[in-house]
Amino acid sequence: MARNRKRKTNREPASNEQMKSAVLAVVENRCPLKRAAVQYAVKRTTLRRYVEKYKAAGGKDVKFTPHYNCRKIFTDEQEQMLAEYFTTAAKYHYGLSPSEARNLAMEFAMRNDIDVPENWLRDSTAGQEWLIGFMRRHGELSIRVPEATSLGRATAFNKFTKDKFMDNLQKVYERYQFTPDRIYNCDETALTTVHRPHKIIATKGSKQVGAVTSHERGQLVTTCCTINALGNTIPPFMVFPRVYFKAHMLKGAPPGTGGSAHPSGWMTSVSFVSYLKHFIKYSHCTLDQPALLILDNHESHVSLDSVDLCKASGVVMLTIPPHCSHRLQPLDVAVYGPLKRYYSNACTSWLHTNPGVPMSIMDIASCLGASYQSAFTPNNILAGFRHTGIWPFNRDIFTDDDFEG
Repeated sequence: MARNRKRKTNREPASNEQMKSAVLAVVENRCPLKRAAVQYAVKRTTLRRYVEKYKAAGGKDVKFTPHYNCRKIFTDEQEQMLAEYFTTAAKYHYGLSPSEARNLAMEFAMRNDIDVPENWLRDSTAGQEWLIGFMRRHGELSIRVPEATSLGRATAFNKFTKDKFMDNLQKVYERYQFTPDRIYNCDETALTTVHRPHKIIATKGSKQVGAVTSHERGQLVTTCCTINALGNTIPPFMVFPRVYFKAHMLKGAPPGTGGSAHPSGWMTSVSFVSYLKHFIKYSHCTLDQPALLILDNHESHVSLDSVDLCKASGVVMLTIPPHCSHRLQPLDVAVYGPLKRYYSNACTSWLHTNPGVPMSIMDIASCLGASYQSAFTPNNILAGFRHTGIWPFNRDIFTDDDFEG
């Protein structure tokens, strides 16, 4: 059967009563077949087939509707069972690939003594055409590229840890009466000189299509971004893989961007203290007007120097439970995904305007500057706080289905 068969006419199939009346007119009233087909608006060849079927059965137990599911392998109930299994497996981070789904369908058919096509038996798996039809019949399913998720992250986000975080957040709200302009979230992300190329137009059938990147393996610059629940941002803070920080490293970065250096390029406790001073400068927080800073519990964030500086400056730190930032951190939920896409596009544009010149860490700031405003929009920021239940405060934002994965 053709995979993408298109109808050539707009004629609707004849109804059960319509076909039955035409058959009885031919058999019992001896109406000519051609005249009956015109009178009851049915196809003549189809009417002839039903007339022969009616005569062969003696007028008993004849169905006058087409049997389109004659080649269907599983019943609707059985297909629904398969669809529910695929959905549940994906929720628990053990989703099936297309080939595994076809193998499961074959095993399911064998266990239930269901007749299958010859090619299923020959290949010991369900056919590709069956999987395509199955996916079309169940529009809620799609073939997705999964994100690599560690076992710790997959199991850490549960109702207990979520409730614990929400309890702490509620206590902080009740104690300090924070307004949305005083609620902040910060997190680090790595920007590298080797970006992921976007899709391009190329010749159909090409065995390999390439796109230029600067290196096989690049250097990274840690960038700490900050947003607040009102939809605004604080200029980012960048940590360069150098021994000494120079102001020219921030050329082209968003206005007000701060920076420091460390040979590894990662955020350290010393660099985070520098970031906190940067945060205090732009958030204007004081002991009389404190600000809430929500962040993960990385060891560089909770050093004694950091805690002392926060206490002296009116910064209330609230940490997110380990391995839960992908669900409870606004930046991860709604902002960093768009930032990585726009940053990759900016790197591609830079390489096109500088042909033959590899990117260095000195060019990362300008690519960040070209992509920052597109990613850090008020809509994205507000969506991050809303979907995590941080603001507006909603401790029931996550349902039982969210904890199944």
